[in-house]
Amino acid sequence: MMGTLAAVLAKKKIRTFQDRYMATVTGDIEAVNDVLKIVRINVHYRLKLPADKRADAEDAFNNYITLCPAAQSVVEAIEINHELEMADED
Repeated sequence: MMGTLAAVLAKKKIRTFQDRYMATVTGDIEAVNDVLKIVRINVHYRLKLPADKRADAEDAFNNYITLCPAAQSVVEAIEINHELEMADED
């Protein structure tokens, strides 16, 4: 998912170097019919970018998931929550 978002951001001329683009990913596992199952993936992206690129970043974030092979492979079975935190670059 992170790679797909980075690719969509790159098309909008938004850089995703390590010091600008990070993600924290957690998951929730629950017993479903006595079998442990990943039921939720939570992704918190952090992106430093020029202030004038915020709208482009929001557009990329709102659309990347439909282009992501990993997300599309599990979206019917696992809930995916994602959020984007943006900060102005130094």
